[in-house]
Amino acid sequence: MVQQLSRKKEEISVTETSTIQQQGQTGSSTTIYNPEDAVLERYQEGARQHQESLCCPTEYEGNYLEILPQEIIEKDYGCGDPTRYVNVGETVVDLGSGAGKNCYILAQKVGVKGRVIGVDFNDEMLALARKYRSEIGAKIGHENVSFVKGKIQDLKLDLDRAQAWLQANPVDSIEAWGAFEVVRDRLRQEEPLITDNSVDVVISNCVLNLVRPQDKKQLFQELYRVLKRGGRVVISDIVCDENPTPEMIADPELWSGCLSGAFREDAFLKMFEEAGFHGIEILVRQSEPWQTIDGIEFRSMTVRAYKGKEGACWERNQAVVYKGPWRQVCDDDGHILRRGDRVAVCDKTFQIMTNPNSPYSKDIISISPYEEIALEQAKKFDCNRSSLRNPRETKGLDYRVTETDDSESGCNTESCC
Repeated sequence: MVQQLSRKKEEISVTETSTIQQQGQTGSSTTIYNPEDAVLERYQEGARQHQESLCCPTEYEGNYLEILPQEIIEKDYGCGDPTRYVNVGETVVDLGSGAGKNCYILAQKVGVKGRVIGVDFNDEMLALARKYRSEIGAKIGHENVSFVKGKIQDLKLDLDRAQAWLQANPVDSIEAWGAFEVVRDRLRQEEPLITDNSVDVVISNCVLNLVRPQDKKQLFQELYRVLKRGGRVVISDIVCDENPTPEMIADPELWSGCLSGAFREDAFLKMFEEAGFHGIEILVRQSEPWQTIDGIEFRSMTVRAYKGKEGACWERNQAVVYKGPWRQVCDDDGHILRRGDRVAVCDKTFQIMTNPNSPYSKDIISISPYEEIALEQAKKFDCNRSSLRNPRETKGLDYRVTETDDSESGCNTESCC
């Protein structure tokens, strides 16, 4: 590990560092710290007293803050507003929900038919958020928010249930630890905190950077697991333009302050891609850095990404046309769309690209076959075929219709011009 920290800055990746070793002034001793401990301690204090250094200036949509107690507003920390991208009736999970500000904004947005689940592992923040649940529910006319204890990189394990078992069965031996591991596995399997494919939207606000480097891949896998097909994540977080230096990584204050664990901008987007997401886009990128340390710029960025490109490919004679303005684009499955071309796609890709709620629909013209092919009658789509779709495939080989304008003028404003 010491060798890792001594490597050149440009060769260091924040995803390589787990437990941090910090050299003392003499260079002869080391102090080891766990990033999770630094984060927990910093945010426990943040629940007791407002921490100015944890705030990145953010404007929230509408008047949703008006009903919130000042204590929640003062003791909740973030760097963006992912709540503005959530709709009525949706089920939403807020990772690292803290004092509950984002959850209580969402409670108003999703309405009585929606549901909001805040996840945090800080008992003091959870107590603060739960404290106002009934009061805010009475103000908006419904209670649709719950706060649960868990780690955001392990959304299967209900930490309240695990903690209750530990209180009744203290771990004082290797055998007892083995028994606890069995209980943890059972809880994940039989009573998961967040079940598979159950959530419309996952949001977080300046939290993913606080997760230990060795857990970040699992974190993105968990985001993907809990979402329904077609669901999405909207993540506001701190990113950097260069990797943090070894000295920064070894600083608990900078780690808990959302700096040392920040994702490099390009690596952040690649993490969504590697987890299987598609339609990944930057919604907001702070123009001026929030902080600059040792020449490295740190700023807020909000990213949205979708789940649902996995699955079989079926041939239903559908095509899509990319409108432009780019000469050509490439989607996350490798489809090349050249401006104006009728590109043959499978039903799965057709639905992804033309759904009104998809990130692609505003740039795509959909072309459906004149005679619809039932999905149960569709054949496998040949991904090796020519990428272009002949118009006769969508119209039908026997299509011989002739239609002309019989009006005296030959053209009228209602029909063609």
